[in-house]
Amino acid sequence: MVFRKPPDGGWGWVIVVVSFFTQFLCYGSPLAVGVLYLEWLDAFGEGKGKTAWVGSLANGIGLLASPVCSICVSSFGARPVAIFSGFMVAGGLMISSFAPNIYFLYISYGIVVGLGCGLLYTATVTITCQYFDKRRGLALGLISTGSSVGLFIYAALQRELIDLYGLDGCLLIVGALSLNILACGSLMRPLESSESPPPEKTCVDKVPDQYFVYHGKEKTVEENISILEKGYIDEKCANNIPDHKQDSILNKNVLSSINVNEKETYKKKVVEQTNFCKQLAKRKWQLYLNYWEETMVLFKNKVFSALFVAILLFDIGGFPPSLLMEDIARSANINEDDYHVPLISIIGIMTAVGKLTLGILADFKWVNTLYLYVITLLMTGMALFAIPFAKSYLTLAMLSGTLGFLTGNWSIFPYVTTKTVGIEKLTHAYGILMFFAGLGNSLGPPIVGWFYDWTQEYDTAFYFSGFCVLLGGFLLLLAALPCWNACTNQSSKLPPNTYSYKVASSA
Repeated sequence: MVFRKPPDGGWGWVIVVVSFFTQFLCYGSPLAVGVLYLEWLDAFGEGKGKTAWVGSLANGIGLLASPVCSICVSSFGARPVAIFSGFMVAGGLMISSFAPNIYFLYISYGIVVGLGCGLLYTATVTITCQYFDKRRGLALGLISTGSSVGLFIYAALQRELIDLYGLDGCLLIVGALSLNILACGSLMRPLESSESPPPEKTCVDKVPDQYFVYHGKEKTVEENISILEKGYIDEKCANNIPDHKQDSILNKNVLSSINVNEKETYKKKVVEQTNFCKQLAKRKWQLYLNYWEETMVLFKNKVFSALFVAILLFDIGGFPPSLLMEDIARSANINEDDYHVPLISIIGIMTAVGKLTLGILADFKWVNTLYLYVITLLMTGMALFAIPFAKSYLTLAMLSGTLGFLTGNWSIFPYVTTKTVGIEKLTHAYGILMFFAGLGNSLGPPIVGWFYDWTQEYDTAFYFSGFCVLLGGFLLLLAALPCWNACTNQSSKLPPNTYSYKVASSA
């Protein structure tokens, strides 16, 4: 499929609006799952670690399945995937209202809703990139705030719906609201060329021409039969040979010619098909080998290896507050009269502010995006260490705002990845990093919950979380220091497209 030049406007702004609302509708409930988490604790009576798996799966499964999501969008297009995923999200939320136990929620809410969100995220980003080139950064920044605004609104909305209609009614209403994704998806008109050339043949279709010759040979056999019949009938009329003798001679000649030609044709066809399958399998195997070779080359880059560890540890330690902050406030025995705004709502709105602010800072030439990202990691670690000392709503609200703002460093993560591995390897590297980010999202809340089940308090859990984030930040800082690069460059020369301090300093 051939796409026209991105218009950077026009219907593209409609795409931005519907993509914003798509992320708002699909990510609102999973990101604000901390409100539901409290209700599930009371409803099923399971441990905090086991219950936390529901929200962690809903937020991590989309990242873990990002390669599959990309393949689906590339194969079927953004609009069909968005409509199908809308049914997944809405259906998963509605079915979750009938969950008899926590294990049912692992499937209905964790996997079904989480996978639907992952598909919708890939679809919205893909269709937006097709419609924008010069203003792509602005367009992606606008649609990415949809999830943060959804977190802000859904935290208060779900709490109000629970008070009015109970947990089951809340999930049914939120699921019904998610059906609006279908309307948004139907507006994601693909940017196709009106005079596009016919699609190129796939590898399977690109069979050697000799393979198709045999079909022609089979047809020539039939033609030869008709020619023989016609010629022999003429000869029969000329020589006045009896009909039954002529027919027997004709049948013998035709049958013998058919058997010989069919056997030869079949043998040649089998040989050609076998050779083609072997070549196709060899080509696929070579692609897999190349993929793993490129992956090993990436991990030879010190900064990329440190970035891989940092993103994994950051999501293990930095994601749990957005899920567990409401339970932290309840465990601290904070008076409900002082509870003006849900803490998760504060995290959501400050995440949107952080995405926009850090994204703007990354565009300045004098800002080193890698060091900016390291600063956000170190500050996040210190904020996590401060959570056990927060015993009032005001201090928890301030820490929630700080953590939300620093979590906005997701907006500069693609910049950091590009400066680390180069634009040529961005897709490969970013896919690997997103997989481990999803792994961290899935493991973080259950680990914190298990710490609580073990110690009956959150202090040890958030000391562990802060240590993880600080460790990742310090490792990344050490790998990016110019003195470290200078020492390693004396022993070995950097391979092409690897990170260097001089390149990153101009980010």
